[in-house]
Amino acid sequence: MRLEPYVLVEGVPFSASRADILHARGEPWRAQRNDVGLNELDYGTVVYRFQDGGRLEEVTMQAEVLRLGNVAVPFEMLAGFIRGQDPEAFERAGFLVSPALGLAFDPREPYWVTALARHCLPEWEAL
Repeated sequence: MRLEPYVLVEGVPFSASRADILHARGEPWRAQRNDVGLNELDYGTVVYRFQDGGRLEEVTMQAEVLRLGNVAVPFEMLAGFIRGQDPEAFERAGFLVSPALGLAFDPREPYWVTALARHCLPEWEAL
């Protein structure tokens, strides 16, 4: 996964709309509303989640390696990397959340990593 925190995920900007994703990727394998009230477009290896108003909230994808600029972090080392780089990191509902890197993941669930839009951090903090 290539991530520019709060800006781009694999070249997709957080300003992308549901229509933008549908135009670029076609119909998803599954489209549904999840348990926290977000609308998902599930393509199997990547899931885009949107608010009802169409604003992109999260992008979850399989990421054996997270790429941040010139740094590549294997999933197995991601928790240690975050704890060493982000003093504001916190755990919620089994997820390690990094406000500095704009991501959340469950270390027990390889290799899924969720890139977050900045505006959804308060929701994670409130869990």
